[in-house]
Parts: sequence; C-alpha cells; structure tokens
Amino acid sequence: MSAAEAGGVVHRARGRTLDAFPSEKEREWKGPFYFIQGADPQFGLMKAWSTGDCDRCGDEWGQEIRLTEQAVQAINRLNPKPKFFVLCGDLVHAMPGIKAVFSGHYHRNAGGIYQNLDMVVSSAIGCQLGKDTHGLRVVVVTAEKIVHRYYSLDELSEKGIEDDLMDLMKEE
Repeated sequence: MSAAEAGGVVHRARGRTLDAFPSEKEREWKGPFYFIQGADPQFGLMKAWSTGDCDRCGDEWGQEIRLTEQAVQAINRLNPKPKFFVLCGDLVHAMPGIKAVFSGHYHRNAGGIYQNLDMVVSSAIGCQLGKDTHGLRVVVVTAEKIVHRYYSLDELSEKGIEDDLMDLMKEE
C-alpha cells in the first residue's frame, strides 16, 4: 500500500518521491512556519585552529560545547517555537577519548575500525540505497564498552530493544 492509499502525503521533488505519514494536524497547509538550521559545531576545531595545528590539536571541546549550549538555549527561548531544528555539517573535528563515531548519510549500514576507533554508519530511516531496512540504531554506553545494534522500524516497534541490551543498562 502506498502512502497516498494509506492517507499519507506523497511529496515529489525533481523526479524523487517521498512518502510521508504526517499527523492529522500536519496534513494540510496551515500557513507560514519557520525552522532553524545550524551547522558545524565541529568540536575540537577552535583549539586546533587557534594553535595552527589542525591535524593534532583538537583535544579540547570546551568552547564548542558552550557555544552549542548557547545555541540550544537561544532556540528554546524563541516564541513561537520553530517547527524543527536541523544540524548539518561537521559535528566533530577531533576525538579525545572517543571509542566510536556514529554517522549516517550513506543510506546503508557500514563501518570499520581504524586505530581503535569504531566508525559506525547507520542506514537511513528514509530512502535505502542498499539492502538494509528502514531503521534505527540503538546504542548502549557503559563505563566499559559501547554496544550498538541496528533495528528495522518494524522490529523495534513490535519487539522493542532486546534483553541483552536492556541488561547492560541495569548493570550500573
């Protein structure tokens, strides 16, 4: 059954189709709205740039964290509230003490390990370019490890998070 047959909206843009199931109150145009777009918090770049060593000196994130918090506080004070907020660009420049980096944009699951850094690429909620299903990645972080698992949207909705991951959250 297509989104249109199920009462959803079909959006078309330059030959592409996006099926969407908006809530009842979002189905029809209600007038102008706004959203907020932010870019490149790039944690670690400010120190690296100030020292002139962009390859090795991105180990301090304090300035970027303060600025990102300031951005969130500013958005939260807005009235009326924006429809949504999207953050684009580079999120991290350097990774002090980081064991894993999670990303998307590849529209399929992928990843690997380089110098003890686990790079995890999660497939899309939307358009799939590989054989993966529409889904989400659940990431459990404990003091000792990071465990992640990709779930299809149907699987997560019907079964929830598996017991072994839930047990990891109980250990502390």
